[in-house]
Amino acid sequence: MDFKDKIVLITGASSGIGKETAFQFAEKGAKVILIARRKQKLEEIEIELKKFNISTLICECDVSNKLEVKKMSEYVLEKYGSIDILINNAGFAIYGNVSDLTTEEIELQMATNYFGMIYCIKNFLPIMIKNKSGHIVNVASVAASFGLPGIASYCASKFAMLGFSEGLKHELTGTGVGITVVSPIMVRTNFFDHPSFKKMPKNSAISLDDKAVAKGILRAANSSRLEIIIPSIARIAVWIKNTFPYLINPIIARVFKK
Repeated sequence: MDFKDKIVLITGASSGIGKETAFQFAEKGAKVILIARRKQKLEEIEIELKKFNISTLICECDVSNKLEVKKMSEYVLEKYGSIDILINNAGFAIYGNVSDLTTEEIELQMATNYFGMIYCIKNFLPIMIKNKSGHIVNVASVAASFGLPGIASYCASKFAMLGFSEGLKHELTGTGVGITVVSPIMVRTNFFDHPSFKKMPKNSAISLDDKAVAKGILRAANSSRLEIIIPSIARIAVWIKNTFPYLINPIIARVFKK
């Protein structure tokens, strides 16, 4: 797909996957809208993007706050009139057993990872349907297919994202608007910087860099598929887990509880 002059909005754009995605879209001539809570970081990225000679817009916004999302969307639509691609990338995890986490910590993850996506879609989908064009990319994780000990609440938010996206995809049939979920395995970003992960290894031999995931997001923005798993070979693991859960689930419990 030719992304030149396409209007692309990216949440969680201040670092990691979101930042790299912004650079890859900018390199292809897209107009990039950067959304995150840290305005200073967004301003730094906006300066870096000047070398691509594209239109950029930054907006400080906590996507877990529906009033902030509404205000942000009104600002964006006043500036551009519409958007072509919505990338729901903002998300985080808090590591810990459900019995140890507070209810508020679980709610915070769902508020950002799931409801943040909902708020953005609800505010931008009407104009997409009106224009009969556009694509939504929801950045999930292979944790949308595996319930893992220690990150049960994070998995729940990604399960919800995938299920919502599947239902919405059916609803969007014939509207000209598409939706695709990108589900990567572990990615080498600041995702694990949360204090709850201090005793966890930050990388593994199979972890991805943010460039690989961003490349998958660009592919997803022009895909008719519901879900793109990165790397594609990981889809085999998902198939095995869904087909033989009685064999795989005990293994998952033993490996990840370590």
